[in-house]
Amino acid sequence: MVYKTSGVCSSAISFDIDDAGKVHDVKFQGGCSGNTQGVAKLIEGMDAKEAISRLEGIRCGFRPTSCPDQLSKALKQALGEA
Repeated sequence: MVYKTSGVCSSAISFDIDDAGKVHDVKFQGGCSGNTQGVAKLIEGMDAKEAISRLEGIRCGFRPTSCPDQLSKALKQALGEA
């Protein structure tokens, strides 16, 4: 799935969710490379719902969202929860 982000430096996030609900192959387009690579590696193989609960609501400075928060929104959309 490819999710178009909003309100962050990254313009899109691509990822897969397998039949067991695990997150794989997360790639951010743009954004802070080190941070987005770190987030992607940390949630590799994690249950999508667990990832959502850990990432949802994270802010970037004064912005009301962040790349991790946008990933939580993308995962919710992929699961049909958005």
